[in-house]
Amino acid sequence: METSPSFAGPFALGTFSAGDGPAFPGLVAEGRVLDLRTVPELDLPEPTTRALLERWDDVLPLLTEAARSTAGEWLPWSALRVHAPVEPRQLFQAGANYRTHVIDLVVAHEPPNGRPPEQVRAEAAAMMDRRAAEGEPYVFLGLPSSITGPYDPVVIPSWCEKPDWELELAAVIGRPAFRVSRERALEHVAAYTIANDITAREAVFRKDVGEMGADWLRAKNAPTFTPLGPYLVPAAFVGDPGDLQVTLRLNGEVMQDESTKDMIFDVARIVSAVSQTVRLLPGDLVLTGSPAGNGLHHGRLLRPGDVMEGTITGLGVQRNRCVAEEEG
Repeated sequence: METSPSFAGPFALGTFSAGDGPAFPGLVAEGRVLDLRTVPELDLPEPTTRALLERWDDVLPLLTEAARSTAGEWLPWSALRVHAPVEPRQLFQAGANYRTHVIDLVVAHEPPNGRPPEQVRAEAAAMMDRRAAEGEPYVFLGLPSSITGPYDPVVIPSWCEKPDWELELAAVIGRPAFRVSRERALEHVAAYTIANDITAREAVFRKDVGEMGADWLRAKNAPTFTPLGPYLVPAAFVGDPGDLQVTLRLNGEVMQDESTKDMIFDVARIVSAVSQTVRLLPGDLVLTGSPAGNGLHHGRLLRPGDVMEGTITGLGVQRNRCVAEEEG
C-alpha cells in the first residue's frame, strides 16, 4: 500500500474492509476514510460505489458536504484493506491507442531483413495520422472477473509464458450513455482511475484461426489480470484527461512514462464510439489504451517476484507483486 493516500482534489472514493468485515464504500480525505454506510443522507440501496455512481448527479454534492463534516464514522486509512474501487457490469478496452506505442510495435514486427527502421517508423507515423483523422477507436470487451485490487498479487497462470504490463487510464461511467456525441461524452464520465491491463502475449494471435483476429479472451482475462484503483477520483478534480502522465515502474525501474497527449483517440472519442453500439451503464469502465514501454519493447516480461508500481497524475498509486499460480 501507499504510505498515505494521494490524489487530486479534496476527496476520492474507494472500496474498503476492516478485518474480516464486509467491503464498504468509503470517502477518502486527509488520510481517513468515511464509511459511507454511516451517512444517512446518501440513503444507499446497496453499500457499493456502483450504487453511488447510479445517482451520481445527486450524490456528488452530498459527498462534497460529507468530506467537510465530522459526522459519520471516520476510520484510519492505514488500518483498512483497499479493494478494487468499483465492480463494473461491463469492461471495455481500447487497443492500439498510443501513437508512439503503435509505431514501436510496427517497427518491432518488421522482419529482420525488411525495410530500414527509419522508413518503417515514418510509414507507421503516417498511418497513425490517417487513423486519427479518418478512423475509429479499436475497442474490445474485457471481463470484470479479471479485476483485482490495487495492492493485491497478480497471479501468473501456469500456462502463461509471456505476461506483460499495460498501464492505462480508465474512465468510470456515471450517467448512462447511449449514442452520445463526442462533444457530450465526458458529461457521462463520473471519475477516473488506474488500470493495469496484464496481457499474455503468446495468447494474443492464434495460428489456428488465421485472419479471424486476436484472442483477447485468453490473452487478457485471467483472474487478477486487471489490477484496478486505488481510487475513483471525480472527473471535476482530475482536469484535462488528455494531459496526464502515465508511469509504470518495474522493481523501481521506469518502464512506461508517457502523457495521455500521445493518445490517437481521446477519452471523449472512445466513450462516444463505444456508446454508438452499447448502452454504457453507471460503474462501467472504459480503458483507454496503454502507452509505449511494455515488456515486449524492453525485452523483459513479468516474472514471479516482480513488483509493478503504476501511477497516473492525480489518481494515486497501485502496487502489485507477481506470483506464480501455485503460490497464489
